[in-house]
Amino acid sequence: MCMKKNKYLSIFKEGVLTNNPTFVQLLGMCPTLAVTTSVTNAIGMGAAVIVVLMCSNLFISLVRKLIPPEVRIASYIVIISGFVTAVELVIKAFFPAIDAALGLFIPLIVVNCIILARAEAFASKNPPLPSVVDGLATGIGFTAALTCIAAVRELLGSGRLFAGADGSGGITIFGEWFTPVTIFLLPSGAFLTLGFLIALVQKVTATRLERKRIHDLEMDALEAGYHKTLVRDPETGKIVKRKDLAAIEEVPVALDEMTETDEEDKKEEEGGNV
Repeated sequence: MCMKKNKYLSIFKEGVLTNNPTFVQLLGMCPTLAVTTSVTNAIGMGAAVIVVLMCSNLFISLVRKLIPPEVRIASYIVIISGFVTAVELVIKAFFPAIDAALGLFIPLIVVNCIILARAEAFASKNPPLPSVVDGLATGIGFTAALTCIAAVRELLGSGRLFAGADGSGGITIFGEWFTPVTIFLLPSGAFLTLGFLIALVQKVTATRLERKRIHDLEMDALEAGYHKTLVRDPETGKIVKRKDLAAIEEVPVALDEMTETDEEDKKEEEGGNV
């Protein structure tokens, strides 16, 4: 049970953080650059992709052994298009403003390389439950990336957040003193925001990996016994500073010396009395 839990956590971490489809794999760039003018649009697109990913991964995993290898890509597109059509009809019926804002990009989910990549790389080779988890994790990672980009663009471009799909309303973050930087609402602003966020993610990842490398080196040195400042206490197993362990080891030696001195004094006194 614990192994299965760790497996699903690993899949989730891979889709959301380690192998994020936008910031790491650079997939799905068209909707990423086009619909991130507002957080509302980003969340709407992300939610649609999550539903399509989970449903298509599940169905492809169930029929993976029935699909001939020669027509697998065409089969995947047919399966994905069915779920995209269903999602599009739901959005048209219940969220007409989001449908008008996203426009053609909802039908284009059919050929979104994120969907096809997960179908080919994971769902076609794994059981249904892990495939659903992979679709959920990848969708959340994609939605989180869209939301981050949209938050920067909307905040700097209009001074607001969570405006409606038609551009109205929203929460004003900056006061009247703020002059909107409208370039962030243009395509060039989308490229700038994406580039800076990718650089930030790469910097954070490199820093984390470097810290992990240093930690592993220190642990190897500690276990081998040649760490400069730390050592493992042989009695308690805890990691302590070398000087602390040395102080602990000096106490018994000092007691032994005091005992030997007392015994010699006692023998001298007995000799004198005789």
